[in-house]
Amino acid sequence: MGLQKISEKFQEIFKKIRGQSRLSESNMDAMLKEIRIALLEADVNYKVVKHFLDEVKEKAVGQDVLKKLNPSQMLVSIVQDELTSLLGGEDAPISLNKNKPTIFLMVGLQGSGKTTTSAKLAKFYKSKEKKKVLLGALDVYRPAAIEQLVTLGKQVSVDVFTEGKIDPVELAKHAKKKAYDEHYDVLILDTAGRLQIDDLLMNELKNIKKEIEPDYILLVVDAMSGQEASNVAISFNDALSLSGAIMSKFDSDARGGAALSIKYLTNLSIKFIGVGEKMDDLEQFHPDRMASRILGMGDILTLVEKAKEEIDEKEAKKMTRKMLEGEFNLNDMMQQMKQFNRLGSMSILRLIPGMPKISDEQKELAKREMKNFEVIISSMTEEERLNPEIIKNSRKLRIAKGSGKNVQDINRLLNKFNKTKDMMKQMKSLSKGGKFPPGFGGMNTPFH
Repeated sequence: MGLQKISEKFQEIFKKIRGQSRLSESNMDAMLKEIRIALLEADVNYKVVKHFLDEVKEKAVGQDVLKKLNPSQMLVSIVQDELTSLLGGEDAPISLNKNKPTIFLMVGLQGSGKTTTSAKLAKFYKSKEKKKVLLGALDVYRPAAIEQLVTLGKQVSVDVFTEGKIDPVELAKHAKKKAYDEHYDVLILDTAGRLQIDDLLMNELKNIKKEIEPDYILLVVDAMSGQEASNVAISFNDALSLSGAIMSKFDSDARGGAALSIKYLTNLSIKFIGVGEKMDDLEQFHPDRMASRILGMGDILTLVEKAKEEIDEKEAKKMTRKMLEGEFNLNDMMQQMKQFNRLGSMSILRLIPGMPKISDEQKELAKREMKNFEVIISSMTEEERLNPEIIKNSRKLRIAKGSGKNVQDINRLLNKFNKTKDMMKQMKSLSKGGKFPPGFGGMNTPFH
């Protein structure tokens, strides 16, 4: 997550506060000073930092936090509310037209990830909203820009309109006509960028806007660009009256201050964030959920949404029943690993409340282990998968040879399997005792 470093700082600060039985003005001021340093180090604009801290202090004093029974919880609640407000407050969803194409004009500097983001947005509306989408290639200047969009269009199974390197305004007109004539629901126009803002770029975009009257003009900004993102947003907004922003490369280890600065400085809502390199890695932006993530409280709603999208509900219920009845076998374990991978593997763990930070090295280790386990299980007979207890030394040697692994790897897999089965037995007893939510367990993973 692009705000990972801010998140870690906030969690450290609040951990100190929770360890204190009472709060005083002096230790509250010390906390606010630490927050100030954390935000400035994350490249949040200094005006935004001042506004944020003033609001937190004013509300803490106004609610007489220091005299409350649990002042640290009150303070965390105030900080969470103010972070939500800073990130935009309410959700700002995009509404699509019902009887005509919704036209998106994608703008931004060169290198911001605009073309890739355009394809991700096309995939989002095609796959998640079940819309007929057309991409329009208007960048006639950057070498291979048109070819890149055509390639990405094939990846996401979306049509791409292109007529070569003619006037972009004419291209936009023709793309709009095609979208209307062939009853597309969404038209996404990928425009040219520049290395820096200039009159030539802005005049072209103004002419395209005037000619096609887009429903949304979305600025794609690089989350790694820090305070510069706000400056870019202000310039584009002054010229084009933007509808909102999409932050690309939000999954990077960047300091992430742009997300906390852009709304306050430009009044532009963040509509989407790019959270990875895959075409599926585009998330709708929810200020309250992001504030919760930053404070280490997880994001259960996004986790549930991802699970619904990627995991077959009937299959999950069947798996849960088998687990609780003690019928869990190695075929089920393989299926569970595949479901976990479809959810985005270890990246989903950041959405779980209280989950400690997992290093990149640990993530890679877990990925390798899952891959090894899949190869090992694939080398077993069906009888061995259904009845792992029959796998003794001679069978282990055969499986190791067939999978290209060693006996220690086979033992590691069987140990993981047995631990998971033991955990399922505990879940079953809890379920019978009424201490466990009915049907829970479909999201369990053996990698814990």
